[in-house]
Amino acid sequence: MPRQTTFAKQGEVEPAWRHIDAEDQTLGRMATTIATHLMGKHRPEWTPHVLTGDFVIVTNAEKVKMTGKKLEQKTQLIYSGYPGGLRAHKYSDMIEKHPERIIEQAVRRMLPKTKLGRDMFRRLKVYSGSTHPHTNQQPEALAC
Repeated sequence: MPRQTTFAKQGEVEPAWRHIDAEDQTLGRMATTIATHLMGKHRPEWTPHVLTGDFVIVTNAEKVKMTGKKLEQKTQLIYSGYPGGLRAHKYSDMIEKHPERIIEQAVRRMLPKTKLGRDMFRRLKVYSGSTHPHTNQQPEALAC
């Protein structure tokens, strides 16, 4: 009896909306959970070439936890492409100015570096406060 592998088609999978509260969550552990749900690997109908992931909403980005001394020691390097254009930003400064970017950067680097990965990343919504404008979608709480 031959077995058939079933693949999901683009319009068959209905994405769900998930919500994560980043307060007191470790950054890396939370980012892996978010990346898994954005890729859709938690679903039985996961297909590598089809967007089967969910929408993920993250709130309280400024209250995310980093272990060790990473908050003071870890830096993000940004290079403009010009000589002398290398800038280093500490994570402690980034949390004060743009806390969403830390979570976005951690999740983006865990996703595929393809067009499908960019589509997955567009489904991530990160907010620094405790409120978000997606209450009409009735997101389910997601535990990390």
